[in-house]
This record gives sequence, C-alpha cells and structure tokens, in this order.
Amino acid sequence: MAWAHWGGHPWLVLLCAYAWGHPKSLDQREDVRNCSSSPPYLPVTAVNTTARLTALRQQMYTQNLSAYIVPDTDAHMSEYIGEYDQRRAWITGFTGSAGVAVVTMEKASLWTDSRYWTQAERQMDCNWELHKEVGTTPIVTWLLTEIPVGAHVGVDPFLFSINSWESYDKALQDSDRELVSITVNLVDLVWGSERPPVPSEPIYALQEAFTGSTWQEKVAGIRSQMQKHHKAPTAVLLSALDETAWLFNLRGSDIPYNPFFYSYTLLTDSSIRLFANKSRFSSETLQYLNSSCTGPLCVQVEDYGQVRDSVQAYTSGDVKVWIGTSYTSYGLYEVIPKEKLLEDTYSPVMVTKAVKNSKEQTLLRASHVRDAVAVIRYLVWLEKNVPQGTVDEFSGAEQLEKFRGEEEFFSGSSFETISASGLNAALAHYSPTKELHRKLSSDEIYLVDSGGQYWDGTTDVTRTVHWGTPSAFQKEAYTRVLIGNIDLSRLVFPAATSGRMVEAFARKALWDVGLNYGHGTGHGIGNFLCVHEWPVGFQSSNIAMAKGMFTSIEPGYYLDGEFGIRLEDVALVVEAKTKYPGTYLTFEVVSLVPYDRNLIDVSLLSPEQLQYLNRYYQIIREKVGPELQRRQLQEEFSWLQWHTEPLTARAAPTASLAPLVTVSALAILGWSV
Repeated sequence: MAWAHWGGHPWLVLLCAYAWGHPKSLDQREDVRNCSSSPPYLPVTAVNTTARLTALRQQMYTQNLSAYIVPDTDAHMSEYIGEYDQRRAWITGFTGSAGVAVVTMEKASLWTDSRYWTQAERQMDCNWELHKEVGTTPIVTWLLTEIPVGAHVGVDPFLFSINSWESYDKALQDSDRELVSITVNLVDLVWGSERPPVPSEPIYALQEAFTGSTWQEKVAGIRSQMQKHHKAPTAVLLSALDETAWLFNLRGSDIPYNPFFYSYTLLTDSSIRLFANKSRFSSETLQYLNSSCTGPLCVQVEDYGQVRDSVQAYTSGDVKVWIGTSYTSYGLYEVIPKEKLLEDTYSPVMVTKAVKNSKEQTLLRASHVRDAVAVIRYLVWLEKNVPQGTVDEFSGAEQLEKFRGEEEFFSGSSFETISASGLNAALAHYSPTKELHRKLSSDEIYLVDSGGQYWDGTTDVTRTVHWGTPSAFQKEAYTRVLIGNIDLSRLVFPAATSGRMVEAFARKALWDVGLNYGHGTGHGIGNFLCVHEWPVGFQSSNIAMAKGMFTSIEPGYYLDGEFGIRLEDVALVVEAKTKYPGTYLTFEVVSLVPYDRNLIDVSLLSPEQLQYLNRYYQIIREKVGPELQRRQLQEEFSWLQWHTEPLTARAAPTASLAPLVTVSALAILGWSV
C-alpha cells in the first residue's frame, strides 16, 4: 500500500477523477456550498451540526475556553481509528481520515488536504469554514485572529502527541495565548448516548503455533534491555496498540483492519500491568496471563481508564520510565516528572518487534504463499470476466476479499482495497464504493493494491495489469517501475544502512527519463499486526535496516487523469553472500504473484535484471505451483505456468546500471548510516 495515511472515505478522489481529471485544479474551484444565499444551498449529503456546536460551546463556556481543537486521532496515535474515536467526524460531519477541526465561540473551521476538499464541502454545513491547508502554523495563525490575548485554547491531551502539544503550546505562548489540557473530552460529553459503544468483543490469545516467542520470553527480553541500558530505566510504558498486542500475543477487533484492542502496558522490573477492559478477557485468557498472582511474570489487568492515575502514582517513587515519544500521548507524558523520563523516538518493544525471529519469518512466508493463491485466483477471474463487461472496481474488490476469505487462517483485510481502473489508478490512495465506481475495461490499466490479515502474517501486494494493447509510454513507465522494484530488491548494502540511503535505487530508472512518484517507497509489515508497521521503511524517520526486518518495496508512476502504475512486494532483509568478508544485507522477496507480461518491455531490462526476474518467477513456480495443484486449481496452475515462463531479451543488452545507480544515489543523498 502506497505509504501515507490514506484511509478514510474514498469518494472525494473518485469525484475528482470524474469531474476534473487533474487534482491540481481543485483549489481554484468554488465551494459546492452556497452559504450566502437565502436560504443557503447545501448538498443533500451535508450534515446539520448546529445543535452539536451549540452544545460544545456550552461545554467550552464552563471550562473558560475561547477555542477547542478536535484532531483526527485516538489516544494511541493509531493510523486507523475505531468508530468510538471518530470525534472530528461527528462534530463536523466530514468523514475523511485527515483533518483538524477548531471551534471558537463564533466560528468553526476545518483544515484538510487536497484529497478531501470536495468531500468536506459536500459533508459540512454552513456552520463550517474549509481551510485548504494543513499543519500547526495555519491553524495557530487563524486562532490568533479569532481569539483575544490571554485566551485559553482547550485540547484533550490524550489526542495530542508530545510533538503536537509542544508545537501548539510554543506558538500560542509566544502570542500570549494559553494551551489548556482538559482530560475530559468535550466532544464526548456532547456526543453522549449517540456515541458508538465501547468495543466489547473478546480479547484473545494467539495459538502458540502462530507466535514467534511466548509472552514470558518477550517480557524477559525487554527487561534485559532495561537492565543493560546505561540510564537504568525501571519501567517501560507502552502506548501504541500493536506494542501491547505483540508483547502478550493477544489480539482483538477494536480497530478497522488491525487486530488490536484498546490498551496500555506498564512493564517494570518486578511487575506487569496491562490496562484494558478486564470483562473482555475469558477465564482461560486471564489464566494464560497468570493474572491471579503477583510475581514478576504475573500480568495484573487494570481498568483502561486508570492508566494516567496509575502512571502518576508510580512516578512518585524513585523510578525512571522509558517511553517512545512517537506514540505516547501528552496526556500521559505530562504526569511524568521530566527527571524521571527516558525518551527515545520508539520504545524498545517497537524496535524489538521490527526484527522477526526465524519462526516469525517462516510464518510470514507461509501467509504470503496462501495470499498469492487468492490474488492469482482473482487475476484469472478478471481475465475471464472483464471482457464481458460485468466487473467494476467495487465488485472486483469484493471478489478478491471473497477469494482471500477462503484461505486458511484468514481474519479480514489488512486495509481498504485500492481497486482502480484507468484514470482512477492515477490517484494513489483511491478506493471505490458501492455507489461510486468505474467499470473495468480491457482498454485500460487496472491497479489493485490489497492485503490480508492471517493468523500467521499480514500481507500487502500491488499489481498493475492491462488486458488489451497498452501504449508504448504505458509499457515504458511500467517497465521502469519494475526496474526500480528489481534494483532495490536485489541491492546489496552494508548492515545498519538507513532505508532512506538506498531508497533512490527504486527511483533511478524513472529519474533517468524525467519521471517520479510522490509517495514513499516502502513500510514495515507485521505478523498479524499492522500493515504499516513502524519503524521499518525508507523514510528519514525509520530506523536502520537489520536482518530479520520485513518491508514493502513499492515504486510507482502516476499520470494525472490517465493511468497509474504501482508494483509492490513485501521483502525480508537477509544477509547477502559477498565475494569478500563483511556484513552485508539484501532483500528476499516473499510476495509471490507474477507481474503482467503484457506491460513489460524486455528491451529495457539489463541482463542482470532479466536474470533476477526469471529467477523470481522460478521461485513463484516452486512455492505457489504445488499449492495450486494440491487444491486442484488447475486453471490457475496453467495461468501461473504461462505467466512465469522465462522472459528472453529481444534487443541488444544494455550495460548494467548497478555502478551508475550506486554513484548517482550516493552523490545525490550523501552516504551515512
């Protein structure tokens, strides 16, 4: 999945593709609402928020606030948030995944990016102003014109990261306004009985067959890191939902596409405290956690809502708490004395989780074999049905999920499927709906980016296909994207190299002819956890590559209003075999779906690239072929055999690009690890 916070309702981008073709023109369009007419004109999709805002302002008045900020996250800084936490969507009517709302006593405003401008206009009533920019600075600038000197701006500190709080706090203090922490969320008070209920589905333990280590072994490993740390932390505080899920091998269903449950963990050198809804644990799960005892390997399950008070009480002693600042909310951070904090960008659990042990690697590989079966079945189904004109983007996505649902250990999709035909494929974060979609056509490129959650692993794979006659430019663009995928996948690099230092290898073939793509090149992926698992990847904020990490590799190319291409594989970081001694790494691709032969211009491939591709196809045959035969999927097996036939050069081979790529990338980026 193209690395960014895509999420949210997809209909904006579809409307963009249909109505305007070129998203860059959106900021010149007039608002679809006409709030100056009498009566005001609003789309039928607009939500009446008058009563909600009136009630919120009453709460603000009781708290002596001139403004209240409503962000788009939960208390765990999650990428996806549950219905229970959709506060910004409820108060504004706008359901897109990205946006910040600010309410004063006289005005209400929303800030969001260009993906969602049309959606916001169609969903918000005339109580709301739309600001077509993002970031702290434009919000603070607006606040300074709307509220007086000395005014108080309220926030729920649990919905602000440490960095966000500090950014707003400094900007307001410099202008004689004050940011105020209000631990009772004011939107929640107004939402009242209309708010979706707190999730109550069972929290369960994974079977041992699907875990890399016992929770006791994981706890011992983290405590060992605490003991060896030169600053001698006495506790680790875990806030990200996947941290607690991983540590205890527990899973839930509170968050869309993610098998998590609302929780925190305070792991000390002599105790374990898990903050969650105890009623959701069966007696067997509580026994699994040794919750009836009080020793160092006994998990005390405490009420989720008590975490702030419990952390505050713990830090009254002679202690030091180790946190990862990326996922710790200011609501917890503000109650820990600064001299009792040990701050890292990521907690030791987050960093440890990123490196999979041999059993976890085996599990993830197995999930990708079964996932490949589902995707291949889908591609065969498309080849038969698209020419009949019976498939659209939405029905195609549903069919793919049906195929995945027939795979062993399947537990749902890992994100909303990106199923995009023609010009919609040019929108990297597009997803169809039942109401708004396009028919698939043999005359257009089709891009499908999808993944599954299985008990043994999380998958994410993108393939782009064309069933007719692609243009020469489409074939060139596709092949250059493929070259970028190949060159990064077969790269050999020193251990502990940062992903950002090698990311350019995926872009070089595109850069050579003046092309590029605007999203990240890859992200980490979990074992039945996050499809976007930090801190692995190719961005500046990611940690250095290490043996045992899994990352996606996903270059692309998008021509606005016409087509889009992305080729995404998941790869394991492994030791490279080099001629001379040294610790070097490379990637082993574990996604096992052939690329579209119809879109490959073999003449653009170097001998090394062609050799790599044919070797990859042989691996697909060896690993997926027997599974198709075992299940008597003969049509799919024949399709696989054809699509993995060795490719042969049709033109004079070009010189290997490897030395040139190395020089270019390192000259552009500068070499440091």
